[in-house]
Amino acid sequence: MANVIYALCALTSATCLALLWRSYRASRARLLFWSAWCFLLLTVNNVLLVLDKVVFPVEVDLRLWRLGTALAAVLLLVYGLVNEED
Repeated sequence: MANVIYALCALTSATCLALLWRSYRASRARLLFWSAWCFLLLTVNNVLLVLDKVVFPVEVDLRLWRLGTALAAVLLLVYGLVNEED
């Protein structure tokens, strides 16, 4: 059951990325740009989670890569929020 939830989280992040990127292209709002980049990294984070827990549960430890992508995603979003000029 956990495998399905991990995959659905990755799919949800990818869907949010697609919707944010589409909205950014339509409106050119900078906050949507940074949010899309954040969700790109969160999608990578969720894919790494699937790889870490489902595909390679014992052989490979991707914890540091997952934490690094999550940190980078949050930092991108904070940067976008701080530098928003509207």
